[in-house]
Amino acid sequence: MDFLASTHLHITTWVIGIILFFVAVTLKNGSKGQKITHMVLRLFYVFILLTGVALFMAGMDFDMGMLYGFKLIAGVLIIGMMEMILVRMKKHKATTMFWVLLFVFLFITMFLGFKLPMGISFLA
Repeated sequence: MDFLASTHLHITTWVIGIILFFVAVTLKNGSKGQKITHMVLRLFYVFILLTGVALFMAGMDFDMGMLYGFKLIAGVLIIGMMEMILVRMKKHKATTMFWVLLFVFLFITMFLGFKLPMGISFLA
């Protein structure tokens, strides 16, 4: 479990996930490339969740379970917003609200991730 609870592994998975998300958004709607990219992105959702839950369990050693819980919930909401944006784009429906929510949850998650003891100390 130590390998999954690596902060660097988690950061790598979500950076690749965000890149894949923006690639899927920019590709032509309904194209084969977009479908493949979307499926690979869904695989990275699983990797992000596995490493995030492993970090959450490791974070219980710092007696900050509630903040790590908020970060976990915000991370799951980010994945939900990314998926909603891609699916609604495919159906040609409005996505403005989901983009706003995505950036709000992304800000919350990044703030908590950098503030909490297991993160990189940019805000110290």
